[in-house]
This record gives sequence, C-alpha cells and structure tokens, in this order.
Amino acid sequence: MQKNINILNKKARFAYEILDKYTAGIVLTGTEIKSIRSSKASIAESFCEFNDKGELFAINMTIEEYAFGNYYNHKPKAERKLLLNKRELKSLYKDVQTKGLAIIPLRLFINDKGYAKLEIALAKGKK
Repeated sequence: MQKNINILNKKARFAYEILDKYTAGIVLTGTEIKSIRSSKASIAESFCEFNDKGELFAINMTIEEYAFGNYYNHKPKAERKLLLNKRELKSLYKDVQTKGLAIIPLRLFINDKGYAKLEIALAKGKK
C-alpha cells in the first residue's frame, strides 16, 4: 500500500482569487518521481508560464535531489513541462494574454495509477 502524497501550496489561496482549476501531468525523470514519492518537493514559490511554442512549464518548483541518484540526479529547480489537452492550453493561453491572469500550482499529488499530477489554477491576484 502506497501512502498518499499531497503537497500543497498554502500561500496560493491567500494571495490569489481562484477562477478555474485544471489537473496537469508533469514530465519527470526517474530520480524526480522518486523524490516526490518520498515527499521531498515544494511548490510554495512556483508559478506556470508559456514558452514560445505554446507549451506550459512549471517554474521554480523545487524537487530535492534523490539521495541514491548519484551521477544521474536531476537539477532541483529545473523547469518542468506540464501536460494538458490542446483545448485546455489554448484556453489558458488566451486568458493569460488578454485578461492578465496568472497560472499557479495548488497541489502536487500522486494519482491512483502512480503518476505525479499537478493541480493548477487560473487565478487573479488579490493585491
């Protein structure tokens, strides 16, 4: 039995007004998923941005190096690609460009199949 991994961004609900939520997959390496499964990750300072190709990336998400990863370990603060449907990506891109909204991660979790998922939200800053 695998324990539930549920890493929250507690500051997000205080600093932002949540408008819409999405669940995105994350492109990870082997040592990154092992670190997440041992709860060695933080999304407190992270945010999401589109690159030039229209792909969505999680920036500033910290995943600590895996203790037994040695040579093949990952960078703790690397940009990680998020996986969404094309329709969802277009909708998010349009809202961010026209309305000046932000995309923030709310929760990092492992689903029933063992995949890491990131719950992201389209949000408006309260300040």
